[in-house]
Amino acid sequence: MYRIIISIFLLASFSSSKAQMTVDASTPLKKLINAEQALFYLYVDSVDEQKTVEYAIRGMLKELDPHSTYSTPKEVEDMKTPLEGSFEGIGVQFNMIEDTLVVIQPTMNGPSERVGIVSGDRIVSVNDTAIAGVKMAQRDIMKRLRGKKGTTVKLGIIRRGVSGILDFIVTRDKIPVKSIDAFYMVRPDIGYIRIGNFGSTTHREFMEAVVTLQERGMKRLIIDLQDNGGGYLHTSSMIANEFLDAGDMIVYTEGRTIKRQDFRADGRGSLKQLPVVVLLNEFSASASEILAGALQDHDRAPIIGRRSFGKGLVQRPIEFSDGSMIRLTVAHYYTPTGRCIQKPYTKGQLKDYEMDIENRLKHGELTNPDSIHFDDSLKVLTLKRQRVVYGGGGIMPDEFVRLDTMQYTRFHRLIAAKSIVMNSALKYIDNNRKMLKRTYQSFDDFSANYEVPQSLIDEIISEAEKKGIRPSDDDELKRTIPYLRNQLKALTARDIWDLSEYFHIINEQNHIFQKGLEIIQADQYF
Repeated sequence: MYRIIISIFLLASFSSSKAQMTVDASTPLKKLINAEQALFYLYVDSVDEQKTVEYAIRGMLKELDPHSTYSTPKEVEDMKTPLEGSFEGIGVQFNMIEDTLVVIQPTMNGPSERVGIVSGDRIVSVNDTAIAGVKMAQRDIMKRLRGKKGTTVKLGIIRRGVSGILDFIVTRDKIPVKSIDAFYMVRPDIGYIRIGNFGSTTHREFMEAVVTLQERGMKRLIIDLQDNGGGYLHTSSMIANEFLDAGDMIVYTEGRTIKRQDFRADGRGSLKQLPVVVLLNEFSASASEILAGALQDHDRAPIIGRRSFGKGLVQRPIEFSDGSMIRLTVAHYYTPTGRCIQKPYTKGQLKDYEMDIENRLKHGELTNPDSIHFDDSLKVLTLKRQRVVYGGGGIMPDEFVRLDTMQYTRFHRLIAAKSIVMNSALKYIDNNRKMLKRTYQSFDDFSANYEVPQSLIDEIISEAEKKGIRPSDDDELKRTIPYLRNQLKALTARDIWDLSEYFHIINEQNHIFQKGLEIIQADQYF
């Protein structure tokens, strides 16, 4: 009825003797509504009203802060999956090799494993529709494999050593999505846990990892938050709670219309005496900064690495009936000492904000601690030992680790960016999976004795040559090989075992990790 009345009003106005519209724009909201109605009913060409409204919403939000955003229903669905802790599907880890989906690992006790699907299987059809060799987008393949719990899907599979196509009927189920990327023992008494994001199950996963590591003899812990983009505040607070005393502030939030809300430890944490260090880099953001800031401010853990991203704005989800959503910034995060985590920004200037990391590199902040200067007004003291820490955006580490821009050569970066390394590794592992599993009965055996074959290195160099990518000279190639071998060994370990084994190997050349290990072994902060 409302639209009909507006339509009659607009059409009447348009056909008036003055041949122009006159609308009541006495309030900004009425002005916005009338503008949308004018476009829909009077514009010379047809208008997609849904898109027009979305453009208007995005336009409004664009003039605010960098983290107030609008998401379509599909974007909302994709965004929730890694944080909610599960999705519904067939339960396989896979990679695409030459337009064919190859199973890396079926989820343990998941729907695919239960019907007999194994590592190395190639899924070539879904419900009798070919998905291999037809240039189908990965998103479209995922749509066909995922579905509601209890529904069935027919998979056509090619298996090495078996002629023809094997048919499997898989009943979809809930598939867990883990937010703990890896955990393992670094030394006989030092454990390591890498948190990929803070989702609904992260605290439970974290404590399960802690228990496992304690059973293996852990007395000290490295928490790795490198590249952790954040997630749920309450989950980050739950993990901080495990390390802090009763009443200790974890974080507080405050905004123009949002009253201050304090998050404090309840004193029931089980890790209050455990020595811990935290690893951060320039891509650690939001919830990861809350955890790091709380432990730093209470002198509970030294922070190792580089200044974190600086995302300290609280978004409130505003959901619409079609499943779309606005995430509107309503408050700021503050660490226990009152430091605002959010780095400075200018409203509406998103490009400058997006260039921040690149600007840090240009200005030398990522490579040289002497280039980092703070105003005295940003100086604050930690709550227990009265150490100096700084505000001004992000979490500044206690121990700076410079970014080694020479660690990975130009040649290595190019062959990685063109997926030559990944594709060659996947083919090698796919062809040799049975041999590798038969030869190396344990990861310890693999870690100590496996060497990347020279033939794989030669193949990568040859593939690069075909794409016109060459090392600038013999010295660049010589500097590339050790890091390339380590990367290939880590990728092989990942596909035979899991991400824990991948990080066990890749961390050997991670400078932030190595500094964290040095600090926790030296006991200088404990």
